[in-house]
Amino acid sequence: MKKLPLILLIITLASCGGPEPRRPVQMKTSTINTSIERSKKLLVLEESMIEAIIKKDSINEYTHSNTGAWYYYVQKNDEATYTPQPNDMVTMTYTVMGFNNDTIYTQDEIGIFNYIVDKQELFPGLRNSVKLLKEKETATFLFPSSLAYGYHGDDNKIGVNVPIKATVTLLAINKQQDSTQN
Repeated sequence: MKKLPLILLIITLASCGGPEPRRPVQMKTSTINTSIERSKKLLVLEESMIEAIIKKDSINEYTHSNTGAWYYYVQKNDEATYTPQPNDMVTMTYTVMGFNNDTIYTQDEIGIFNYIVDKQELFPGLRNSVKLLKEKETATFLFPSSLAYGYHGDDNKIGVNVPIKATVTLLAINKQQDSTQN
């Protein structure tokens, strides 16, 4: 009889574990890898499109930026030396076109606008490209979709994974006191 309480105590302690979580029937580990592979293939395709555009354009001299865009100057300002630094306010205009030169957003639609460098939202390619220009310079940039509006688009005129061409004019740079001279 003395063993019965001891057995009940052991059974009670053993059954005190919490509920065991359910496990998925089949685990999908390849979802991320599939997405990465799809993105790599898309980038290779878009880079080949950019190469074809550059090869076809014998007039302009293209430069490759360290962020992955290609660009050429429409108007260069050799007298200026300063490029925008974080916290500077730039006044700029730009247009957005597809790789087939179809206009997506005109300069009039976008208008002249002020941008505080690295403090306001712009699509990644434009955010990085602004820092390459000096006052009174205009350049045309070719962005793969990963530097444009990516897999989401802009919820308006730019669809999913659309590479774009943007012509950007930097009208003025309002230097902030903590910016340093280039």
